[in-house]
Amino acid sequence: MFAADYPHSLDPIAMQVGLFIPCYIDHFYPQVGMATVELLEQFGCQVEFPDTQTCCGQPMANTGCTNDTRPLAEKFFQIFRKYEYVVCPSGSCVSMVRNHYEEYLAGREGFEDLKAKTFELCEFLTDVLKVQSLDVDFPYRVGLHASCHGLRELRLDTCSELMTQGPGKVRRLLEMVRGVEIVPLQRADECCGFGGTFAVVEEGVSILMGRDRVADHVQAQAQVMTATDMSCLMHLAGISSRQKQPIQMMHIAEILCGRAPNIANNQK
Repeated sequence: MFAADYPHSLDPIAMQVGLFIPCYIDHFYPQVGMATVELLEQFGCQVEFPDTQTCCGQPMANTGCTNDTRPLAEKFFQIFRKYEYVVCPSGSCVSMVRNHYEEYLAGREGFEDLKAKTFELCEFLTDVLKVQSLDVDFPYRVGLHASCHGLRELRLDTCSELMTQGPGKVRRLLEMVRGVEIVPLQRADECCGFGGTFAVVEEGVSILMGRDRVADHVQAQAQVMTATDMSCLMHLAGISSRQKQPIQMMHIAEILCGRAPNIANNQK
């Protein structure tokens, strides 16, 4: 399926996208990066992956290592400033650029422009590409985990404390997928407990929070748990596997481009 097959695609002028891939996806989940590329190209984007990119610096910043974060922010700025758009399949990494690079790049010519054109994948699909439909099937019960940075810093989904109405951007995209059943969760916007280095320095609390999230999806009978951040899913996958729970973790990009989950027949 190509962009020309979609009446809402932005052809014939292809958008130039610099693809920013988080470290853990690059090393552990390359299929998520490939799904992101496939999805963007379906909608007519010209995708380029600059192979000199490195970590955005979020782990160092969260730990208070400012001097170690600064050169990474500088490198990101130099690499991605030239692109029309910057897209990343991670709400937390995008939030780092848009909400926390101020400390390192404030006043730099081109920095405000970089922030404005850096998008998480789902918000790029909804806000920039204006996607209205998806030609894809996914006949499974899906639990949507709202990752914290995407939820409260990028506003990708609806926060319960704000008491607002209507589905968020990620849910709207999922609802375009044929056959998907989005299961209701009891605490849909609760943190999974990963938090990067938080999972190391506060291991016990992190595990308990993760167990709560897994239990919520189990009670809702989800077959697949999805999110905009593979880091959250990595944490939850470790917990669910130790509990021998039959839930598969899939990044939202994998579902939106039609990847099939590895689910046993007796779990369908």
